[in-house]
Amino acid sequence: MTTVGDLWYLADEAERRAEETYHELCERHGEVMEPELDRWVGRRHFRRAVERGSDSGAAYGVHTIVYRPSGSLLLVRHADVEQWVLPGGEVGGGESFREAAAREVREEAGVEVAYDGLAMLMHVDIRCDDHSTRGVVPVYAAEAQTNDPTVTDPDDEITAARWFEDLPPDTRDREHIRAWRERTLA
Repeated sequence: MTTVGDLWYLADEAERRAEETYHELCERHGEVMEPELDRWVGRRHFRRAVERGSDSGAAYGVHTIVYRPSGSLLLVRHADVEQWVLPGGEVGGGESFREAAAREVREEAGVEVAYDGLAMLMHVDIRCDDHSTRGVVPVYAAEAQTNDPTVTDPDDEITAARWFEDLPPDTRDREHIRAWRERTLA
């Protein structure tokens, strides 16, 4: 069980690791969009975010904007947040961010993709009660090589996967995804 003192320490470690991750990714990928996010979460979710952040710097894992040449985007329906989201998740031990992103796309949507590179590097401030930390969320861009999404999520968090011409109103981080599409695919 994590005590309050341990949680503060983990939050500080997550912030330090996120800063290292940010600089490593910027050095490797150059200039990308850097949106700012704020998340207010419960204690259980805060603890999970700081544990992930301490491990990899990516408090909410890695994600992929999967697109077709027509401009449509692939989203998955996440049961826990009850929103359409970009496919993505936690980085496993020994995986690079890009390897984890590809695995998550396969698991959550069953679509094969060809990666372009890093699309966004989101900065996220995570708060819970009197606790806070800062993390990064790497978001890659990839062109779909297959069209029919099939949910094969081993975690049972994803309930659907679909292509969208217009992003639904209940799309998490909708304005940032829309800005990327307008900037990149227009």
